[in-house]
Amino acid sequence: MGTTALPRESWLVSRGIVLERGPSRTLATASFVNMVGSGVFMLSAALFYTRSVGLSLAQVGLGLGIGGLVGLLSGIPVGRLADRRGPREVYRLTLIVQAAAMAAMVLVHSFWLFVLVVCLTELAGSASSAARGPLVRGLGGEKPVEFRAYLRAVVNVAASVGAGLAALVVQWDTHAAYVCLVLGNALSFVATAVIVSRLPSLPPVPAPPGTGRWIALKDYPYMMVTALDGVMSLQGDVQIFALPLWIVGHTSAPRWFVGTSALASTFMVVALQVRASRGVDSNASAARAWRRSGWAFLTGMSLIGLAAGVPAWLAGTLIVVGVGVHTIGEILQSVGSFELRYNLAPAHAQGQYSGVFGFGRGVAGVAAPSLLGFLCITWGAPGWFLMGGVFVAVGQLIPCVVRWAEKQAR
Repeated sequence: MGTTALPRESWLVSRGIVLERGPSRTLATASFVNMVGSGVFMLSAALFYTRSVGLSLAQVGLGLGIGGLVGLLSGIPVGRLADRRGPREVYRLTLIVQAAAMAAMVLVHSFWLFVLVVCLTELAGSASSAARGPLVRGLGGEKPVEFRAYLRAVVNVAASVGAGLAALVVQWDTHAAYVCLVLGNALSFVATAVIVSRLPSLPPVPAPPGTGRWIALKDYPYMMVTALDGVMSLQGDVQIFALPLWIVGHTSAPRWFVGTSALASTFMVVALQVRASRGVDSNASAARAWRRSGWAFLTGMSLIGLAAGVPAWLAGTLIVVGVGVHTIGEILQSVGSFELRYNLAPAHAQGQYSGVFGFGRGVAGVAAPSLLGFLCITWGAPGWFLMGGVFVAVGQLIPCVVRWAEKQAR
């Protein structure tokens, strides 16, 4: 069996489908397992809360909003702890906490207990993301940009698998099925922690003498990059929140375009993410990729906005092309964002800086439903144009902010 497995594995490695054996491949495997579980839960969580727990939509929205805000508090201090104690150990601990918090979800039977458990899961999730950051930086190998792009492609494949499993749970629509969903997600955190245990322990990088405790919060150029990235990260909510509502409620395109557009976008990310990362190997090239992404977002969102009030065939065409162009912008923005997130952070404080970066995206995630609901759904086509213009403006700003950050680092 060993003689036949080796050539097959070599073929997969040579095609870039699977990484070579080593820590990078182990971390990619952990990311895949983690996202399969999380993807299943995220896509059917609202149904679990309403149909199994018995909460109203208003209660679910309020509880998730409170949990999202509370979760923002843990990223920075846990990231700093990962810098001081080692990211593998802290990341593994946060995964165990996530597993326990998720398993506790099956015990929820009232609104305030729901809020408490959601706060715990969000705190653990934010902490986990911050602790994972130094691992991604430290295990990136000789081509860290391509490795980060590969991780994103892996996560998208895992999310697709999770979506398929979630569809089965929704089809069964029973209390037992939803409980299995929650416990399955909890088990995925445990499995991820086991896989992470196989990673090498990365020793903390000593901080230069005289370095302050919370240096990320005093790094004003990096804080500005974080804020701009938070604004730009709203593009992800455009596809998962605004686009489905727009297709169903404001265009004559078939409703199945909601699922088709999501699958097409995922396929593009998986196919093109690693290729797009090649050549983005500096802060300047990352800023250029980010600037180009702004124009792609404007073009894609304008096409989607024009899909209202036109015949079904034209609406479908505009949506398909718009989603394709928007996804190209998403790929470029992701490459630029990953590069700046790690390159602009000092080696000894990767965890703390990852926590700061996650804070920006977390704030944007909390604000996204209200903001995009008003602009893209209530206001209509002009809101799509305006939001695209915001992305262009952010893309034009980032090169200046990057030069500011590099000047301060000298």
